[in-house]
Amino acid sequence: MRKTAKEWKTFYSDPEFEQNYTYEGHDLGAACTEDGTSILLWSPVAESVTVRFYHDGESEDSYRTEAMVKEGKGVWAYRTKEVLHKVYYDFELSIEGKMICSADPYAKACGINGKRSMIVDLKRTDPKGWEEDVSPAYQQEQIIYELHIGEYSWDPSGGFPAAFRGKYKAFTCENTTLDHDGVHPTGFSYMKKLGITHVQLMPAYDYGSVDESKTEGEFNWGYDPVNYNVPEGSYSTDPRNGEVRIKEFKEMIQFLHKNGFRVIMDVVYNHTYSLDAWFQKTVPWYYYRVHENGETANGSACGNDVASERSMCANYILDSVLYWAEEYHIDGFRFDLMGLLDTGLMNRIEKELALRYGKGEKMVFGEPWSADETPMEKQAVPALKCHVDQLDPHVGFFCDDTRDAVKGHTFEGEEPGFVNGGEGLEEEILASVRAWCGPKSKVKAPSQVITYVSAHDNWTLWDKLSLTIPDEKERMQANRMAAAIYMTCQGNLFFLSGEEFARTKDGLENSYNAPIEINRLDWKRAYEQYELTEYYSGLIHLRKQLPGLCDKSENAWKRIQNRWKTDGAVGFTVDNRNERAPSRWETLCIIYNSRNEKFALELPEGKWEVLLDGYSSNLWRDPFVTEGTVKVDSHSVLVLGQTGK
Repeated sequence: MRKTAKEWKTFYSDPEFEQNYTYEGHDLGAACTEDGTSILLWSPVAESVTVRFYHDGESEDSYRTEAMVKEGKGVWAYRTKEVLHKVYYDFELSIEGKMICSADPYAKACGINGKRSMIVDLKRTDPKGWEEDVSPAYQQEQIIYELHIGEYSWDPSGGFPAAFRGKYKAFTCENTTLDHDGVHPTGFSYMKKLGITHVQLMPAYDYGSVDESKTEGEFNWGYDPVNYNVPEGSYSTDPRNGEVRIKEFKEMIQFLHKNGFRVIMDVVYNHTYSLDAWFQKTVPWYYYRVHENGETANGSACGNDVASERSMCANYILDSVLYWAEEYHIDGFRFDLMGLLDTGLMNRIEKELALRYGKGEKMVFGEPWSADETPMEKQAVPALKCHVDQLDPHVGFFCDDTRDAVKGHTFEGEEPGFVNGGEGLEEEILASVRAWCGPKSKVKAPSQVITYVSAHDNWTLWDKLSLTIPDEKERMQANRMAAAIYMTCQGNLFFLSGEEFARTKDGLENSYNAPIEINRLDWKRAYEQYELTEYYSGLIHLRKQLPGLCDKSENAWKRIQNRWKTDGAVGFTVDNRNERAPSRWETLCIIYNSRNEKFALELPEGKWEVLLDGYSSNLWRDPFVTEGTVKVDSHSVLVLGQTGK
């Protein structure tokens, strides 16, 4: 009789299983060089394993099979001196007397729709100059721009070649302009002018919610992992050729780096596309959490939860992250539903990246929540917001407290925040300025905090504000104010691509599988809303000159001084001195006024340069001087700077 999920859970929880079958090698999967090929699979519960070889990734029967040899720690191996580059393969396993077919969970290449794995000599996928590819130097601030590969170039107005629209290849196109007019930059030129430092790519590993054989009408955000270590095929120009997607992904990274952008990868290790996954087929129920009653855990709301606390699952996730960092030169990782992963694993990932690349060189952060509870074993601690004090200071989290304080509750459309009519939020706004750090806070440093007001989930900022502010002119004022608030808070700055030009999804709250016409990046709108785009750009360039706000150290919160609040308004000063990166302004004075009327304020003693107000973020380029009493416009932010004497 075959084991139930509950019985498998008991079986894997036995310390003897852990001792006998935890494999510490880092060579699982297929490796191919000029010296030969090896294929290693971890399946300690299999009675036999056969590897089957194919000429392509989808159609014909296998042309050859080879029995694999069981080695130590539950590893099955096949080794040959043959160079099997671009040969497709899968496994046939016998588990509890039942024959099961599976692709390789450790695969580094695959055929169309990830059905079969592919052996690849990775050196052959390197684009010209790949060995010389280096990440751009860190700037004073991290400003992260969330981008979907398909959305980036799909709209014809972006000026990208038709064959590259929605593809990795679009990122190799430089000097694109609006409708090819040669005047209004799109793509890289636009993003450089905007001032962002990091591009965060929404899921780009192989996922299951898009049919790669179709070229039209298919869209999804991609939070549906199938092959964790393989680039998604629908973004390649030839998804049937497993080599092409790898090379084109590398070219994308190479061109992003060349143009001055670091690259963060959105990774989804908390669940798989379905339970009918390679994990489940090769080691049933090992990689998934099960409740005591035998029910499948569903804290992800996607049908399953990956058991990150189990040793081989943790090793898999760690090795996967390190693989993307090494092979693809990825600069950071954003963990989807990080609250379903354990703090031990997250700290281990940060530690291993730091050992290889230096402390803080690779960004690590994620969502400190889950859709529901999950039954972790081994007394593991979930990486939820309430446990951020157990995370390394360089493991960051999205700060929903700042987000909701600024614009209102993200799930309650008509619940306003500070900028759109919310009351009693002054203390939350002041806490946001310090990135929620302080002597009694669990947050260790601003390095842990992702400061933002919009991401791909839920309403765009513009659509959220439209639910509480029907007048477009007033809504635009609130949008500018929201941007000016979070960009003058401590923490790592993050925003959804297009937020800077009032991106709209026609009021759709969850567009994960909506038509591309709704999700596309509308390059025309960037110039239709040019004044807002310019406001964001000026803000970003000003932020980079304010070390008092860019400080990520544990004592950075002490720079925020002289805090005050009154109904609908708050203010503070900032110690802006920094010997290593001197700023023109030693002290800042910042006021947020959400009232419906102007607000008069007596400035601290001395002369102050006006750097930004509710209408222009570029005053700092040629500032005028004021002193004494200053008036702050309604629904606006005022930033002043005092130079050294």
